[in-house]
Amino acid sequence: MTAPGVTAPSVTGAASVLICAAGAASRMRGGDKILEPVAGVPLLARLAAAARASGAVVRVTLPPAGALRHDRRAAALAGLGVVTLPVADADEGMAASLRAGARAARAAGEDGLLVVLGDMPEIEAGDIAALLAAAAAAPGRVIRAATATGRAGHPVLFPARLLPALERLRGDRGAREVLAGEAAELVALAGERAVTDLDTPEDWARWRAATGG
Repeated sequence: MTAPGVTAPSVTGAASVLICAAGAASRMRGGDKILEPVAGVPLLARLAAAARASGAVVRVTLPPAGALRHDRRAAALAGLGVVTLPVADADEGMAASLRAGARAARAAGEDGLLVVLGDMPEIEAGDIAALLAAAAAAPGRVIRAATATGRAGHPVLFPARLLPALERLRGDRGAREVLAGEAAELVALAGERAVTDLDTPEDWARWRAATGG
């Protein structure tokens, strides 16, 4: 695994992938949704492997170094060839992860940033590859995953021109204000996987009962 805070060489003219995994998982009541097993593999490791299969640079935000959640999540990423970005102000919310990822992507001169939420168990390597391919074919456009019926969801690819706006975000509202007014190109993923994120033990129990996952 690349040393924390070190930017790996990027592929010229390519976007990178950011997996947001710095959150507290507070609604799990002591559990860690990002490390829940999916097909026998911790979710975070599964997402990281799927992203690495695209050939893109993959960065993963983590809680601050020394925090228990940091150590366990970093261990799940061992050997996967990702860059870890410990986020000192992770308790602020999603904006802290987005700022860290945008800074790293802009410093590396990358063409965009594909943001993957760390609690989405159905995202596959092919989904990430499809979103990156759509971005390569439509430079400067926001590319957004959608359900099979066209409902917008995640992951979302932000072109390089929007990275400074991501760096200005504050709080736990995600990137809604950055996306406002953007005509995103939607990429349909199978079923409901673009909107399936699991925050609580009950969410996980229902999902496993429905999918066997």
